[in-house]
Amino acid sequence: MMAARVYLDWNATAPLRKSAGQAACEALDCVGNPSSAHQEGRQARAIVEKARRQVANLCGVEPDRLVFTSGATEAASLLLADRDLKSAPVEHPAVLAWTKSCLPVDSTGHISVSNPNESTVQIANSETGRLQQLTDGIRVTDATQALGKIDVKAEIAAADYAFVSGHKIGAPKGVGAVICNSIGELRAQLQGGGQEFNRRAGTENLPGIAGFGAAAEEALGELNSGRWEEVESLRNKLDNMLKEAAQDITIYAEYEQRLPNTTCFTTPGWKGVTQVMVMDLHGFAVSAGAACSSGKLRSRNALHAMGVSSDLADCALRLSIGPSTSLNELENFVVQWSRLRHAIGSG
Repeated sequence: MMAARVYLDWNATAPLRKSAGQAACEALDCVGNPSSAHQEGRQARAIVEKARRQVANLCGVEPDRLVFTSGATEAASLLLADRDLKSAPVEHPAVLAWTKSCLPVDSTGHISVSNPNESTVQIANSETGRLQQLTDGIRVTDATQALGKIDVKAEIAAADYAFVSGHKIGAPKGVGAVICNSIGELRAQLQGGGQEFNRRAGTENLPGIAGFGAAAEEALGELNSGRWEEVESLRNKLDNMLKEAAQDITIYAEYEQRLPNTTCFTTPGWKGVTQVMVMDLHGFAVSAGAACSSGKLRSRNALHAMGVSSDLADCALRLSIGPSTSLNELENFVVQWSRLRHAIGSG
């Protein structure tokens, strides 16, 4: 009998929550267009506005400040295109595509910002989990990785604009949002029917939005109940087990503020892409970096920016866990990883 697979790649996408899947399925049965005035349209509109309140509550903003999009990439484009903002090389490619990557990053992953109003700074790095303390007046912040894992209300409030993604918190893929703390300068890139307060035209993705709302409500409950403190404790046990298994290991941002679920590490002599494939064959889903394109196995922007050599960065592996991860799963991972490392990697 084949052993159950172990999913340790929550930063790429969180497993779909049952509540989110149920909400999305129920929305599929709603026949109306949210822009229609009849009863069916009003029922669809009610689903959108309920979800808007749920996501806004998680973000700590008023519902009318939140604009639904097809995901974080579209949201980033909506906010960053033609703005000539500065960023750091640790940012997600969806941000780097529109910005001047010139903000300095030190060896701990800290980003230095001299002019907040001309800068975009992420709250959390997807590769290392490194957290940034945002300066008031930051123009745009990427809250995608931090949402649902830590309380982001203060960081989002510090920025003029923020953007988030549904599938990072267990919603269906293909839905995200822009948060507008600054009103008046956001111009719609998609022109048409004037949906989403005239900031994002196009009929709303009703099932995706409904699922996003349900996931946000459940995520807020987890934060309030201390569930992610439990995840952090489990992550710390993982770190300790890895250090016991490999004396030459480096865990990045180990002594800095980082996401409670993320461990990014290197051990010389075993390429990260090889580790991903080998561990996959043995039932573990892990990553060598950010999942930014189809089939991509690695993305080392953060490590390079932190001054890690290319040879060592090539050996990076990222583990990201969640509330359903068990200690037994992590213990099994470390045992298998250590055994295979000595058999295939540096051994």
